[in-house]
Amino acid sequence: MNEDKLHDAAVRCPHCGHQIHVTIDTTQGGQDYQDECPACGSDVHLDVTLDHIHDKIVVKVLRDE
Repeated sequence: MNEDKLHDAAVRCPHCGHQIHVTIDTTQGGQDYQDECPACGSDVHLDVTLDHIHDKIVVKVLRDE
């Protein structure tokens, strides 16, 4: 795996507010996946987009009900 393509992001759980650290693998392009909050166990929906124009990684945290 190319470590230049791995990026760390800190996001907050939309359920309990706990800070979660996630690793984003940009070799997969945009991603849409679920992760579990280690504090409350709730599912956290992460929507990752690569903004090539501004050279940014955008991580949106969504609360699935």
